[in-house]
Amino acid sequence: MPLLLLIRHGENDYVKTGKMAGRLPGVHLNERGQKQAQALGEALTGVPIKAIYSSPLDRAQETARPIADSHKLKIMTDINLLDTDVGDWQGKSLKSLQQLKAWQIVQKAPSRFTFPGGESFLFLQQRIVNMLEGVVKKHNKPQDIVAVVFHADPIKLAVSHFLGLPLDHFQRLSCDTGSLTAIHASESGANLVKLNQRPPFEFLSQEKKHK
Repeated sequence: MPLLLLIRHGENDYVKTGKMAGRLPGVHLNERGQKQAQALGEALTGVPIKAIYSSPLDRAQETARPIADSHKLKIMTDINLLDTDVGDWQGKSLKSLQQLKAWQIVQKAPSRFTFPGGESFLFLQQRIVNMLEGVVKKHNKPQDIVAVVFHADPIKLAVSHFLGLPLDHFQRLSCDTGSLTAIHASESGANLVKLNQRPPFEFLSQEKKHK
């Protein structure tokens, strides 16, 4: 089983505006986010990462860079790792969106929701899963470790898939900025090693010993 390191990008200031970023361009890491990215790069130095994939969005690319540099790897950008297409909700105030009846569907029955002018959670999950399954097939040796840098909801939906959790329960999982979730995955099954971990990653010392 290859080991997937699902990494959420570092902190940015757009969230402080109280608006939904979605796929807006130009959302960069703030000072704390840059420190988180650097900490990830330092914590993963020496871990034999075979490849690193990233969402095209700036905040993900900037988080992936220190990891890629420390391993002398090229970042493989994949549009299927993009954050949720929230359609007409992009850039809208969260406070105003929370007043809508649709917000309760997002929170309580996301499997039944499609963002106006955007994608459904079902489509989002399938998009992410298809990409990750492709990574598992490509890097299929037991010793392979692959880093994938993207976004909170997509990461939680991926974890839900690999663990066999109902999509409607994915909001119960946590995924902080600058965090790492590790999953051993293969065509025959999956095992959640760690969820929502911050550096240092002591559990990866065993992976180092076995390489």
